[in-house]
Amino acid sequence: MTDSALKTPTDLKGNAVKAVAHALNGLLADYYALYLKTKNFHWHVSGPHFRDYHLLFDEQAAEILATTDLIAERVRKTGNTTLRSIGQVAKQQSIKDNNADFVAPAEMLAELRDDNLALVESLRAAKELAGAASDNATDSIIDDWTDQAEQRAWFLFEASRGA
Repeated sequence: MTDSALKTPTDLKGNAVKAVAHALNGLLADYYALYLKTKNFHWHVSGPHFRDYHLLFDEQAAEILATTDLIAERVRKTGNTTLRSIGQVAKQQSIKDNNADFVAPAEMLAELRDDNLALVESLRAAKELAGAASDNATDSIIDDWTDQAEQRAWFLFEASRGA
């Protein structure tokens, strides 16, 4: 079976739609990278605010993971294909991994906040591409994802004020 066998019918055409799919796949890679980093910090947080941070990271990881399916399905709805492996995620992610043996809780909060804010920038760029492609559905749904990332960044910022 070839890639063309997976070509979902759509009225969206041209290079602009391919650019949107490319941007969405980049977002998908970043969402997976951020999900794994958030779970890593959830598993390895320690200190006096352990319970609060442990639960915050778990809640945020669940929200991030839930969005991955929406992103991938949006790519498919536009007649394109999406990421197929961890290797593709690694090649396309712009959010950096953190493989340190120990990360202080305040550093975890700051790093995840900055990663979510970087994600907001990528979401805004993808929204602009979607608008140029007349892809109203992608343009609209990105607003929700942006709001979620901004809320995560806000919560991480506020939690860090006492760290």
